[in-house]
Amino acid sequence: MDKFSYLGSGDVSAIENIYEQYLKDPSGVEESWRKFFEGFEFARKNYEVSDGLPQPVTKEFSVINLINGYRSRGHLFTHTNPVRERRQYSPTLDIENFGLERSDLDTVFHAGTEIEIGPAKLSDIITHLKQTYCQSIGAEFMYIRTPDVLKWLQERMESTRNTPHYTPEEKKTILFKLSKAVYFENFLHTKFVGQKRFSLEGGETAIPTLDAFCEVGAELGISDFVIGMAHRGRLNILANILNKTYKDIFTEFEGRLSEDSLFDGDVKYHMGYSSDRVTSSGKKLHISLTANPSHLEAVNPVVEGIVRAKIDTGHAGDNNKACPIIIHGDAALAGQGICYEVLQMSQLEGYKTGGTIHLVINNQVGFTTNYLDGRSSTYCTDVAKVVLAPVFHVNGDDVEACVFVARMAMEFRQRFHRDVFIDVLCYRKYGHNEGDEPRFTQPLLYKAIATHPNPREIYMNQLISEGSVSMEEGKVMENEIKQLLQEKLDEARQVDKAKVTSFLEGPWKGIRMPGPEDFEKSPETAVEEKTFLEIARKTTTLPPEKKFFNKIQNIFKERAGMIEKDSYDWAMGELMAYATLMQEGHHVRFSGQDVERGTFSHRHAVVKLEDSEEEYIPLNGFKAPGKLSIYNSLLSEYGVLGFEYGYALTTPNTLTIWEAQFGDFFNGAQIMVDQFITCSEYKWRRMNALVMLLPHGYEGQGPEHSSARIERFLQQCAENNIQVINATTPANQFHALRRQLKRSFRKPLICFTPKKLLRYPSCVSKLTDFTNARFQEVMDDTLAAKDIKKVAFCSGKIYYDLEEARQKNGMTDIALIRVEQLYPFPEKQLAAILSKYKNAKEHYWVQEEPENMGPWSFMLRMFMKHASTSEVKLRYIGRHEGASPATGFSKAHAQQQQAIVDQLFEKSLVK
Repeated sequence: MDKFSYLGSGDVSAIENIYEQYLKDPSGVEESWRKFFEGFEFARKNYEVSDGLPQPVTKEFSVINLINGYRSRGHLFTHTNPVRERRQYSPTLDIENFGLERSDLDTVFHAGTEIEIGPAKLSDIITHLKQTYCQSIGAEFMYIRTPDVLKWLQERMESTRNTPHYTPEEKKTILFKLSKAVYFENFLHTKFVGQKRFSLEGGETAIPTLDAFCEVGAELGISDFVIGMAHRGRLNILANILNKTYKDIFTEFEGRLSEDSLFDGDVKYHMGYSSDRVTSSGKKLHISLTANPSHLEAVNPVVEGIVRAKIDTGHAGDNNKACPIIIHGDAALAGQGICYEVLQMSQLEGYKTGGTIHLVINNQVGFTTNYLDGRSSTYCTDVAKVVLAPVFHVNGDDVEACVFVARMAMEFRQRFHRDVFIDVLCYRKYGHNEGDEPRFTQPLLYKAIATHPNPREIYMNQLISEGSVSMEEGKVMENEIKQLLQEKLDEARQVDKAKVTSFLEGPWKGIRMPGPEDFEKSPETAVEEKTFLEIARKTTTLPPEKKFFNKIQNIFKERAGMIEKDSYDWAMGELMAYATLMQEGHHVRFSGQDVERGTFSHRHAVVKLEDSEEEYIPLNGFKAPGKLSIYNSLLSEYGVLGFEYGYALTTPNTLTIWEAQFGDFFNGAQIMVDQFITCSEYKWRRMNALVMLLPHGYEGQGPEHSSARIERFLQQCAENNIQVINATTPANQFHALRRQLKRSFRKPLICFTPKKLLRYPSCVSKLTDFTNARFQEVMDDTLAAKDIKKVAFCSGKIYYDLEEARQKNGMTDIALIRVEQLYPFPEKQLAAILSKYKNAKEHYWVQEEPENMGPWSFMLRMFMKHASTSEVKLRYIGRHEGASPATGFSKAHAQQQQAIVDQLFEKSLVK
């Protein structure tokens, strides 16, 4: 680390102590200090000050502290805010606060070598520091603990004084990009009066900034950019960064229906897009803008997952090739916890993407809320310090400074593969949307904004005054842009239907949109017996040369024994699903809290050696073409589920899985379910094969660890959007997981998985269940149909409770029917069941969950809705309505559970 980086303004005495040690024994101090003192001694002998005497040591070190003061606190005294006065901070950077006096300004100090200008007058040192750290760019970076990173940033900024120097041609290019951004917004404002567009006006410098990311990134090896952002400025970025045609954008403003009748669509400022572009130097780039709902920062983990998938599958693990860019609003960055979750993922093995570029379009207001009411931190970017990411604050009216910082940030990302933030302070010309009146809540701010020239006017005047561009050149540029916009609007008004950009490209080629008939029967998912047994034996054999814990060895011996006994438990069934898919060339990606071992210590997909931290993954040990990548996640649901959704969005031929530690924990990621997983295909025409494993079942563990909230998922089921299962056998779960990649289309799969059943003696499957079967949407009973008087439909663990009671009571007139797939509703299979048990007079739905929860309301509605089941009078057996999912008292739980069983078998109901 830079030898002065950790010193504050009160450390002169500490430096003097080191200097005294140096004078006594130069070899006794650290090398960087020794070199500095050698230079200092040379300066004392060769430079004279005003009175002809050597400069006192304390003064030299006071200047060092002044330099560090500018490096660490200069950002507080910048000219970065275009429309407000900056808040005042104390102490200031006045030289008196560092033990210096006005009389020292003409004194030459050797300390000038620290900022690479050599021995220099104090006045020149201050001028250099002010230009570097206190003009249009403010930098926060001194908290970084890695010496190489800190040194690079200091040298990069101080050598250039954070001041751009562009050629006239480069300036014209910047002006052109800025002009396109400004006139695009002006055009929309005049042609589509009153329509929401969440304009970029006031922050148009974001367009040249993004363009600089693309140009410099491509030169440094990037071929894939993935952008995530909320709505503000989205249309401008689509037009001027991703080159979506003006005609298509204007057609959406005209409100035309989609050309695809199966596509419900979304508002224009939520839609995604991707395109290829060629940079000015001829480099090819693929740029994607991810679709995003109104939950402002929800797209962040999705972007990261998409980029990681591209790195893993398209770039052979090289994170120099793909880069995420996340565009934040200031209030959302400060207020949304997902930003923190994603940052904490940034350097973790399972989630890192080589560093993210964070661009903050800082409007200094959230919806209508003043920034002073929107955060407690000094800056909206202070969350960046969690991962020691540098932050650059830039005046949004200074487009050259914005481009300069963008280039530096991209170089930083490619060199250190860490996150970096650019905070562009600008303003929002209109209200939250174009129909709002911002003066209701911000009268003074919007009084200033009303007379403030736009960034293009400011830059144009600058270029004219310095002779880089003439007034005539600027006018020609303006006319050409406006003429093109009008021509494309005229064309758009002739279009009948809006164009839908298909996602069936790249890795999605060959994957089609499904029809209703595709859900009537599951595809073949059985595995040939010889192959199954070979894989089973290989994956249950630990390498003899490695020493494992006795318990681990015993677990794997038990698994090997299952092969001989022909009795496979849940863990074996699940792991065999992954292993057989891997043998067929598919990768499996799996993450969540404690998934390597499994929350209930059943999986043991990763085992550690007894005498080291070395890890062994048995499923990767049998050298299949596919690979298992399994990661214990950070304690996050929202961020990690979003990441895995994004990963699955890009890799349709990989089985991507997220498991909740307990099923109800998914509610920490409810936004991902509501806004992405259940509806993305119909809002944005994006299929996804993500698997969610949610442990569910009532076993007396209390309200927090019983229910995975089946009812919430079922409430959102429509148009065959997702698959919801509650399997009761290892083999059926095996087939459900394999089915994900054996269809010619993709759908999210919500699996309610067991806890008690993981080791339950009767919850096992035989070899033929894996090798001569497929997924069963409904599992029939084996009793003689003619004797059946009652039919009880159920799902999940409750079946085993009912089956035990039936055997105990010796009853043969009640059929227990397991609905393994709750949605898509298995109408034909249930119709066949009802036809088979035509002598039955009573039909029940039995569940563990309270009456207002679980599948009951959904199943009742489905039975009534479909013709083949509508004649059935379905009755309810289960817990009474409840505000909480379950009791926290074990005895009360046991009584309630017994009451459910007793009610079905006509015993007294214990309340």
